[in-house]
Amino acid sequence: MERNSSKRPEIWGGLECSFNRVKDLYMDQLHYCEHYRRTALDIECIAALGIKKIRYPVIWERLRSRPGDAVDWNTVATPLEDLRRRGIEPIAGLVHHGSGPRYADLLSPSFVSGLSHFAGEVARRFPWIEYYTPVNEPLTTARFCCLYGLWFPHRHSDRAFVQALLNEMKAVVLSMRAIRQINPHAKLLQTEDLPKIYSTPHLKYQADFENQRRWLTFDILCGKLNRDHPLWNYFLESGATESALAFFTDNPCPPDILGLDYYVTSERYLDEALEKYPREKHGGNHREKYADVEAFRVKHDQPSGIKVLLQECWDRYRLPMAVTEVHIGCDSDNQIRWFAEIKDACTHLLREGADIRAVTAWSLLGCFGWDSLLTRQTGEYEPGVFDIRSGSPVATPLAEYLMHLARDPAYVHPVTMEKGWWRQEDRFLYREIVLDPSCGAR
Repeated sequence: MERNSSKRPEIWGGLECSFNRVKDLYMDQLHYCEHYRRTALDIECIAALGIKKIRYPVIWERLRSRPGDAVDWNTVATPLEDLRRRGIEPIAGLVHHGSGPRYADLLSPSFVSGLSHFAGEVARRFPWIEYYTPVNEPLTTARFCCLYGLWFPHRHSDRAFVQALLNEMKAVVLSMRAIRQINPHAKLLQTEDLPKIYSTPHLKYQADFENQRRWLTFDILCGKLNRDHPLWNYFLESGATESALAFFTDNPCPPDILGLDYYVTSERYLDEALEKYPREKHGGNHREKYADVEAFRVKHDQPSGIKVLLQECWDRYRLPMAVTEVHIGCDSDNQIRWFAEIKDACTHLLREGADIRAVTAWSLLGCFGWDSLLTRQTGEYEPGVFDIRSGSPVATPLAEYLMHLARDPAYVHPVTMEKGWWRQEDRFLYREIVLDPSCGAR
């Protein structure tokens, strides 16, 4: 793309709509925030922001919790049509940190067939929807479900992780095929966490592995997981067959837009010196124990931050990108600073030639339970663009900032004259580390 000093990314929005399962309990973020009883009011408030697109849920597990059930499309048709009338284009999300309904769980082939069938039904019911995210953050979901055991099916193995990830990715490919049979112009906006791992020299091997693994969602869809891929042998050793992997090279489904979700915790630092870190930060692999902490808490000398990671993604794929989740749980001033910092990074890279379409204000209605990583029903509420603790959406200063940007994209909020807390010197909790220059390299 040509450089253009006037270009700016669009502002999009999104609802935190995780519908994950822990043991036999399905947890629905939009139920907790009471969106279903308040959809008209919520959409009226959201429309006032002036956003162009919204990530909106059409959740498979919720709409067809039992096999063969007729779907009550009105529960999603009313808000989707309301958004459309207001000039906000929905991006339909079909699975959001879910592991499938009880009859089609994540490790079963029925997850693939069930989701792709449901995707075709959505396209038939809403042929005007152009953008889809069949599975939100497949890599992250597979890790949480099958490596860390936090969500159903609560596994702790590379074999289960690989099986889950390949099921999710095949479901994405076949879902888009089913959708495009109805709407040939439908586009895939594939979301995934945008992380990076840094480490001590001793743990460089683990950082290197995780820094290859972080790209798997997009590598698989782009047909890059072949015999030359650094993780090809890892997949075979973890139970994948060559024929299962060949499906993706034979059926590439490159995203129309790479959706990149970035949080203050997305970048991690690994250190074998456990005594320097609290016990809750201790983890490890099959070989040794080490601490896994937020990289911004460690004073290290490696290039980091959203601009670095977006540039790496652009250099790797050269596909259109959007930052599809921007949220930080803190006071309003720092929420504005966080959004502004990411928006400014995207604007800079867009003007330098990267194709960055948008920055997304995530958690429009806030979110529940991420303090426990969605492992229990009760959890801390974090306000987002709106605060719903009164029972109705109340605009926060972040909402007012977004409305200013809709009227004047060059608007600079006064609070951004000060650094966010993640840029302050007192953010460092652990003593200074000097890294090997190659640590954290792609």
